[in-house]
Amino acid sequence: MPEITRRAFAGGLAASLSARAVQRSRPNIVFICSDQHSGRAPGANGHPIVRTPNLDRLAALGVNFRNAYTGNPVCAPGRASMMTGLFASDVNSFCNSTPLGNHPSWGNYLRDAGYRCRALGKMDMTGGVDYGFEEVRTSHGHARTPDITSLFRAPVCFRPGERNAVNGEFIDREDSDAELARRAIEFIREGARQPWAIYAGMHMPHPRWVAQRKYLEIYPPDRMPLPVIPPGYLETRHTMFKVLANFKNVATPLPEDRIRRARAAYFGMITELDEYVGWVLDAVAKSGQLDNTLFVYTSDHGEMLGENGLWLKNVLLEGAARVPLLMAGAGLPKGKAVETPVSHVDMVATMLDLAGATPARKLRGHSLAPLAHGRTGSHPGFAFSESHSEGNCTGSFIIRKGDWKYFHFTGDEPLLFNLKEDPGELNNLAGRRETAAIQKELHAHLTSLVDPDAVTERAFAEQERRLQAMVRRMAPEEFYKEIVGRLGPAQARVLTNQHYRRRG
Repeated sequence: MPEITRRAFAGGLAASLSARAVQRSRPNIVFICSDQHSGRAPGANGHPIVRTPNLDRLAALGVNFRNAYTGNPVCAPGRASMMTGLFASDVNSFCNSTPLGNHPSWGNYLRDAGYRCRALGKMDMTGGVDYGFEEVRTSHGHARTPDITSLFRAPVCFRPGERNAVNGEFIDREDSDAELARRAIEFIREGARQPWAIYAGMHMPHPRWVAQRKYLEIYPPDRMPLPVIPPGYLETRHTMFKVLANFKNVATPLPEDRIRRARAAYFGMITELDEYVGWVLDAVAKSGQLDNTLFVYTSDHGEMLGENGLWLKNVLLEGAARVPLLMAGAGLPKGKAVETPVSHVDMVATMLDLAGATPARKLRGHSLAPLAHGRTGSHPGFAFSESHSEGNCTGSFIIRKGDWKYFHFTGDEPLLFNLKEDPGELNNLAGRRETAAIQKELHAHLTSLVDPDAVTERAFAEQERRLQAMVRRMAPEEFYKEIVGRLGPAQARVLTNQHYRRRG
């Protein structure tokens, strides 16, 4: 056996320590994305009713970005922005009929940097495209069955079945997200030698709102508060919101007992989801990897839950556009709350920054690590989001900066709210002399990022292109059967006749 000199031993030890330092500098990543969890509804964000002990624990272990926004308040384009670090409109993902196509995701970037990446559950992009993940029981539902109503926006159609979603119940079996959490835990316990990243796409608390019966005692429907809608608000709200309410068949107020059941079951699903997030967090802690694991929890978009007279999503009001965003581990501070508005578009840059990896192209987003440590970094200090999905009669855009939130609608009047004074977004301050300067500033931020009206035109053009491709591909009766379930027989027949008469 050759003699080991002191110098060689010291050199080998230094190399070993250096390798371990490199390994520690490249954290493992757990990224949990739920579906339709409003940023108003974790306990850590001050919700007075919802119990989320594990998400609250995650916030105490790390950083709570209290004003985080989806890139687009509907599943497919929201995830497109979150996964690519680009605006949804940059990658032509406007609605649930235009999911992300062949564009690199953070899975591609991390795999190129030496990570082993696995994805479970709901991804909602395009099946068969290499996004950098080992996909295990993933779903890309809107690529397979598009939301056809998003292709009929000019004029907006009427979707009668949406009203039926506003209800709730409690049952005795656990949700399928429990099995997804178990699969994530199995991957974590495998203990891959290379740095690893796992994405878990949970579906709760998306409708139908069905929670486990054990949460009924916590959220009895008869004790659930009703949405606060001031007298006269529904008659004077913005045209965009009136059209959307009509599209969703909720312009006529719902019975109070159904509203209470819906809210109770929604809250129950959040607490059930919180339990499964806790399982995964416990598994990382028991593995001894918590300090060197970036643990992320967020949701693709929120839920209006009856506020402003609206339900479900598709709108840039706070209930649907604001999302939870909690990050812990990987050297981030503990128990920190960040008030600066941020967006899902920042997630790719953040993960790559903490992993020491470089994207192959320029991203729209900015790393949130400096904000987490109390520095500004390159982040502009405001958040952008957009909406071009079903029920939107024109393009909608927001800029959130400080307490102010500005809405731009192509061809319609803007909105401006001070969220500190008016968290319900009920008192429009746009067009006033005393707010002219802030309105001008926020509009300038918007136009520094995109030409909003040009984006609106591109969205309509892409949706029309998809629609005409369906018309060419399908026979008239096949087309009718494709749309009748969403639009009802009268609208479906008229639209079928219109499009096939035009083709003929």
